[in-house]
Amino acid sequence: MVETVLNLRVGEFVEVRSAEEILATLDERGMFEALPFMPEMLRFCGKRFRVYRRAEKACDTIDWGVLRRMEDAVHLQGLRCDGSAHGGCQAGCLIYWKEAWLKRATPRATADAAERTPASAGVPVGTGATLETLSQVTRKGEQDGKTLYSCQATELINATAAELPWWLPGQYLRDIRSGNATPRRVVRGLLIGFFNKLQKANMRFTPGFTLIHGGNEYPFLRGRANGGRPEDRLNLQPGELVEVKTKEEILDTLDQGDRTRGLRFDREMLRYCGRRGRVLRRVEHIIDEKTGRMLTIKADCIIIDGFICTGDYHRMCPRSIYPYWRESWLRRVGPQREARTTARSSS
Repeated sequence: MVETVLNLRVGEFVEVRSAEEILATLDERGMFEALPFMPEMLRFCGKRFRVYRRAEKACDTIDWGVLRRMEDAVHLQGLRCDGSAHGGCQAGCLIYWKEAWLKRATPRATADAAERTPASAGVPVGTGATLETLSQVTRKGEQDGKTLYSCQATELINATAAELPWWLPGQYLRDIRSGNATPRRVVRGLLIGFFNKLQKANMRFTPGFTLIHGGNEYPFLRGRANGGRPEDRLNLQPGELVEVKTKEEILDTLDQGDRTRGLRFDREMLRYCGRRGRVLRRVEHIIDEKTGRMLTIKADCIIIDGFICTGDYHRMCPRSIYPYWRESWLRRVGPQREARTTARSSS
């Protein structure tokens, strides 16, 4: 009998079940345990992938401020939503895969025997869904003439078990056992988290007596823009090579809320200061995860290929969300500068 709870670890290879098998697990809303199986996931059916992270927990990007517990789900290496069934949303969220939709990759030597096993053996049976169902449930109505979308991100609260308080030790043990994080990284994250909670308490109860960096949280950010700095507009395009400016340069663009023209520079982005990467795309349309409305971003908003939130300051959240970058935080790397860099690296 095929296992449906696999307890997968980081690095294992799995095969995505066939569309027919997966549809049989879904309810009439196209969901399994309140998590939607989205049309964008169909192209991966029958293919093999490596487990990137166990999806043990997730930052709540709907109500913010908490992490939530996810059951029996993983993220697979490089598999992100392309938004094709959701109005062209460009957020590029890492897809959640319930273990019931996967099976351990069968060694080639035993593949023939595996093929003789009925495809649906051991697969949990839902009330049934069709391909048409998957398409229909990507929309959940209209508001003020605007389509309201439904996806894994908008349904995150329903698909997770409960809030996950920071003091529960089991979450950190699961991170280590699954391969999501090393013991050193977990300990470092706990120490930073505890320090930041002391800083918050300091600012709340004794704001006039702050001992360390004025009560600021680690890693310390404090925007110092006075509103008079000219905007840097580069009109970056996909494929261009850029370099993230230094922390000091970026602080000059941030206000007291660590924002530039409304977009917040997150502490997780500091690791990329001074590093180079290629523009993946300009972001113009994303779904508001709280309402399901499609938001239009008129100002410059950039995603850099491979630059992700690692969760180091968010209790090792494995969602690997793409940070959004203002062009004033970046500089274009011209052909001459790129050539010099290549020459130095090859010498």
